[in-house]
Amino acid sequence: MSAARHIASVGGLGFVPKAPGTVASAAALILGAGLLWLEPALLPLACLAAIVIGLWAVRAVAESGDPGWIVIDEVAGQWVALLGLTRPSMAGLAAAFLLFRLLDIAKPGPVGWADRQRGAAAVMGDDLVAGMLAAGILWALGMRFPGLFG
Repeated sequence: MSAARHIASVGGLGFVPKAPGTVASAAALILGAGLLWLEPALLPLACLAAIVIGLWAVRAVAESGDPGWIVIDEVAGQWVALLGLTRPSMAGLAAAFLLFRLLDIAKPGPVGWADRQRGAAAVMGDDLVAGMLAAGILWALGMRFPGLFG
């Protein structure tokens, strides 16, 4: 397996037979939660790395469209969604996961627009937009209801 294919499939998670995007999002949630608990400043750096390396890998392996085995976009999007939490908690992590998956699957408004674009930016873009929307919702809920997520 080439390095780009390994990265794009997140070490092969993209090849699980059922719901590879959800599996990759769950793995990203666990790793992202660890980063938040260890040192919150690590998560934005991890997001940036996943975006840059993900774009490179997707450009290298995606001939046309988004083959289902590319899941680095789910990792990047899930980590962006986690940025909306002021602190990690089980409720906040669950909300980040559910919101991100809902927005990524339903593709409302700007998520759908990003998905209809072409190339690596489209493969990564819809998940990043879904992550940003989820982060915004989480942040707003956390500001309005300070004890909601922990």
